[in-house]
Amino acid sequence: MKNIKKILLAYSGGLDTSVSIKWLKEKYDTEVITYTANLGQKQNPKEIKDKAIQTGASKAYVENLEKEFVNEYVFKGLKANALYENKYPLATALGRPLIAERMVEIAKKEEVDTLAHGCTGKGNDQVRFEVGFKSLAPKLNVIAPLRDWEFKSREEEIEYALKNKIPVSVKKDSPYSIDQNLWGVSIECGVLEDPWEEPPEDAYLWTQSFKNTPEKEFKLEISFENGIPISINGIVMGKVNLIKKLNKIGGKYGIGRIDLVENRLVGIKSHEIYEAPAAEILMKAHTAIEELTLDKESKQFKHYVSSKYAELIYNGFWFSPLRKALDKFIDKTQKVVSGQVKLILYKGNCRVVGRKSNSSLYHYGLATYDKNDIFDHKSASGFINLWALPIQIANEKKNELRPDKEVIK
Repeated sequence: MKNIKKILLAYSGGLDTSVSIKWLKEKYDTEVITYTANLGQKQNPKEIKDKAIQTGASKAYVENLEKEFVNEYVFKGLKANALYENKYPLATALGRPLIAERMVEIAKKEEVDTLAHGCTGKGNDQVRFEVGFKSLAPKLNVIAPLRDWEFKSREEEIEYALKNKIPVSVKKDSPYSIDQNLWGVSIECGVLEDPWEEPPEDAYLWTQSFKNTPEKEFKLEISFENGIPISINGIVMGKVNLIKKLNKIGGKYGIGRIDLVENRLVGIKSHEIYEAPAAEILMKAHTAIEELTLDKESKQFKHYVSSKYAELIYNGFWFSPLRKALDKFIDKTQKVVSGQVKLILYKGNCRVVGRKSNSSLYHYGLATYDKNDIFDHKSASGFINLWALPIQIANEKKNELRPDKEVIK
């Protein structure tokens, strides 16, 4: 790598990036600037800025990107029903391309020649950051301290931090690695590395244990407009506040706990737990409105699109031409996805119990079995004959060619 003049580090304030500031300054004898994006994590901007400076950064950027995150990333994922391996709503994965984009912009402003991040050599986020960097600024150097430094464990990092008086919140007896934003929390390491062990309650941050949730169920009504949630129980609110509100309500009722052994893009399996109360509620509600308003072919094809869209996000291809093209299809489908959904939250369960829409394709007269039935039952016989015809002919032909049948000469 050529001579490095100035480094911009993606800084969370956690163990890895706190240690990285000191390590980078010692290793490359150069200036380190930090960048922190507030995507809804519970951090004090002044405290994290002060901590970065005290740890050795020459300058510290801290930006609130909650609105951008929700409008341009989270709700795109929601409209796509993007769940990696049908479970994970991609909270961390959705945040990385936004951070990468802002870092590239600041790098140009500060005349930085090198970008750095605190991701491990076997994690997904290293790929997401670096694919983003290469997509937007391929000429910038990239350093990943956790792939290069001498520490072999988080315990060694903690020892280094204590020795150099770097303030960190991780303790040896509770070495969880946590990433959080508005859309969810990702938690790994420690006892969670054994997929047979039940995750301890102290690993969860947002959600109540099922046994501690209220004994009375909670009823919700969420309204959507063009695939975007706009109100809770009739109260219209901003998008960021709506997600925060649902996280609070859902967490109280134990909604959004996800325990997943997932296939990482680097080829290994990992065991992580996630908390995503708002994501679970909104995904179920959004799907319910789509079931009512999308025609059969669009709905079924969108299922395949959703899977691919989630995979693209997870694999770091947010800036890919395909992801952008899929957005066009998804946005087209969402023009009719408006209406209301009723849900019940209780003891960790989120159930859809009602839905309605002015764009509904549900026809009571065709669906009912009571006296209001207008369906022409007699037409079913001809339909079935035509529907079965290809299979009928294939099986008749198969029987004609059976070797145990007597051949007529």
